[in-house]
Amino acid sequence: MRALVYKGPGQKAVEDRPMPKIAAPTDAVVKIVKTTICGTDLHILKGDVPTVTLGRILGHEGVGVIQELGGAVATFHPGDRVIVSCISSCGKCEYCRKGMYSHCTTGGWILGNTIDGTQAEYVRIPYADTSLYRVPAGADEDSLVMLSDILPTGFECGVLNGKVQPGSTIAIVGAGPVGLAALLTAQFYSPAASIMIDLDDNRLEVSTRLGATATINSKDGKAAEKVMGITGGRGVDTAIEAVGVPASFLLCQDIVAPGGVIANIGVHGTKADLHLERLWDRNIAITTRLVDTVSTPMLLKTVQSRKVDPKRLITHRFKRDMILDAYETFGHAAKNNALKVIIED
Repeated sequence: MRALVYKGPGQKAVEDRPMPKIAAPTDAVVKIVKTTICGTDLHILKGDVPTVTLGRILGHEGVGVIQELGGAVATFHPGDRVIVSCISSCGKCEYCRKGMYSHCTTGGWILGNTIDGTQAEYVRIPYADTSLYRVPAGADEDSLVMLSDILPTGFECGVLNGKVQPGSTIAIVGAGPVGLAALLTAQFYSPAASIMIDLDDNRLEVSTRLGATATINSKDGKAAEKVMGITGGRGVDTAIEAVGVPASFLLCQDIVAPGGVIANIGVHGTKADLHLERLWDRNIAITTRLVDTVSTPMLLKTVQSRKVDPKRLITHRFKRDMILDAYETFGHAAKNNALKVIIED
């Protein structure tokens, strides 16, 4: 089969690789029908994720068809169409029993990280019963690709950890796909104001269409000042960091109100300063999280009922044999007005 392979920082290639095989009774082999590229894949290519070794097939999102099952899989059958969760969960260890699937002692975020991922024609999925979700009849599979990762990530790591409440004021630093996923799902809780901050005017325009009440281009270095102007000098109740660079984390510290929450989503590859000399007395909380995907069943229902439409985040489509072009487009998102790209047969 053909697959997108990590060759070291800044290097990737499409290669012929062996078909995956069942390695444990709980495994499934899934033929990937649609996949996408995540900002985390770009962090990997920058060298920010040292657990990813040379030769790894990247990707942790997708929709596909089950081709083969291990003998212990009870929930699915060959031919079932499924959503691949970015998190693999055994369902039995101490962390899984707490709902912290991301820290499963034998799973977690392993696809495209410590085992081969979904940017290939086929992928092996460990713990299939608890790591796949059946595609409902008639469902829009483009939307369902967003349920693999970015929608639960924006919701769990940003909205839930950020304690968004009705009538609250939120700011999301980073209007990329995961920041926009946080914006979409924050609307479940009816915040009074949703401020989107980014360097890209196109993404800010998209943010307005998706429900942002105010947008700020931070190129001039005055984003914190503008947030204070919008909030009457108070700051925001929830500051969501959705980029993964020191400057965006610092901005969250500058705009959070007393008693507020800084909710980190971004993948950080370098150290970021925490200014406790300014924040020690402000009653704030700082949260970190890797998505657990515990919200995926609920989010699937909201997508089915059209309460949220993640398909609006898709801007480009590529055939599988054009995956390098897809990376080029996604890697230069501002130039290409790209959000999520769909890669399909």
